[in-house]
Amino acid sequence: MHHSNISSHGYSGDFMEIRVTPKISLDSDEIQERFVRASGPGGQNVNKVASAVQLRFDVDGSQNLTDAVKRRLKKLAGSRMTLDGVLVLSAENHRTQKRNREDALDRLIDLIRDAAQPPKYRVATRPSLSAKRKRVESKVKRGAVKQNRQKPPLD
Repeated sequence: MHHSNISSHGYSGDFMEIRVTPKISLDSDEIQERFVRASGPGGQNVNKVASAVQLRFDVDGSQNLTDAVKRRLKKLAGSRMTLDGVLVLSAENHRTQKRNREDALDRLIDLIRDAAQPPKYRVATRPSLSAKRKRVESKVKRGAVKQNRQKPPLD
């Protein structure tokens, strides 16, 4: 297994800033990668090359995310979030390590972008008088249909 800190979307050098939104960017040293052998078919390379990547991002420890974004990110991540607040993404769809790294990082960026969007609040509205009348009318009709299905009373 090979461990590495991700450097950028282009991956090289010691430190890079990863732009997520105009207001949010991540430091490359906040993201850790672990390379493992991918499952599934791979021909002669399958047991030799560690092409699958496991990307780890410490959500709780990140200085670049607001508390609200962290909260929404944890909710969106679901079972990919560990108990100690680390988001774990696995990528093994591609044959090369580079493509899997890009895939995992793209998915992390998409998740953070989704979490950065504040939820739209529903504005409560009242049903119109005609809508209320239609609703009651349909209930009365439905009740009449059901009433007609009953056996007539025995006198």
